[in-house]
Amino acid sequence: MGKRVVANDFLKFTHELAIATVENTARTLDDSEVEALCQKSRTRDRFVERTFGDIFFKRSDLRFLDDIWSNLRSITERHAVSLVLASLTRACMKRQPRGVFTVSGNKYDDGRRDLRLNLIDHFKESVAVFNQLVFDNRQMNSAMRGDALDIEVRDVDLVYMDPPYVPRADDNCYIKRYHFLEGLASYWQEPGAEVLESSRVKKIRKRYTPFSYRRTAVDAFDRVFRNFAEQTIVLSYSSNGYPDLGMLVALMGRYKRRVDVVSKDHRYHFGTHSGVSDDRTTVKEYLIVGAG
Repeated sequence: MGKRVVANDFLKFTHELAIATVENTARTLDDSEVEALCQKSRTRDRFVERTFGDIFFKRSDLRFLDDIWSNLRSITERHAVSLVLASLTRACMKRQPRGVFTVSGNKYDDGRRDLRLNLIDHFKESVAVFNQLVFDNRQMNSAMRGDALDIEVRDVDLVYMDPPYVPRADDNCYIKRYHFLEGLASYWQEPGAEVLESSRVKKIRKRYTPFSYRRTAVDAFDRVFRNFAEQTIVLSYSSNGYPDLGMLVALMGRYKRRVDVVSKDHRYHFGTHSGVSDDRTTVKEYLIVGAG
């Protein structure tokens, strides 16, 4: 559409996805680069194989992740690195049952092709997908990694927000579900990405966000709305989250003259097994739009 886009997230693996698809305007990976990345490395560390054996993936898949990270160190171009990491993220999500890393083993293996394909083939298919997403819209697009509560973005007309929310049960911790992807994005070398050895699935430490707790969520929304008071705000939210719709509209109304709500019925497909009530799986999804 010819719009300048600024993406922001405080997780590393999603930040790499944004660099590869939003900021990157020209760089793709050719077949020779992909083949070189997939070669066995004599200097590879065996961290993934040692740490996640018998938890996630086959041994050959784990060795591939160690190999590709060893080979990736020869690539210095930022957008190329992000394309590799984005492709690895997609490959691992498709190879893992339900795409989340909260359980080990084959509990949710339903025989689909994605669960039969090895990670090398998933990676190659994912590279082809991301290569097709690269184009130049002649704008200075960028991907940031910061805190939405205080990040400064200049010359932006509209801010779309898709925050975590406090659900009625369980929690909204992205790290719990995607810790493997977050660790893989830095090969578990980034501060805070150290493996918790006491964890059955080798999680990393949860990162604090005020959006995760009832005692801090209301103030967090007020602060983020205030931070973008000069821009049109579009908030994606759900009826099973906290704060409720009325409170969010009131909070946004402190900074916007007009607040409109568009809603759509939605049914979650995860967690719809026997014993889970309809009010846990059937919700309304909202777009709350503040302007003026």
